[in-house]
Amino acid sequence: MKLLAGCPNCGRTLQLSLSAADRRIACPACGRKFKVPDMRDLQKALSVADAAKGAIYVDENGNVDG
Repeated sequence: MKLLAGCPNCGRTLQLSLSAADRRIACPACGRKFKVPDMRDLQKALSVADAAKGAIYVDENGNVDG
């Protein structure tokens, strides 16, 4: 399973392994480091998306929008 993360600086969508969760990574396009939310936040986001049947966004602080 892969997870998608959007760089907060350049907007590039990154396809990451689950091991990237709760870690800081550097965007290969612009070099900015940002935190990928942990699995608890991702699970919360998935349940929100399933209930809404739409797209969601989890920011680097774990806030869910969508």
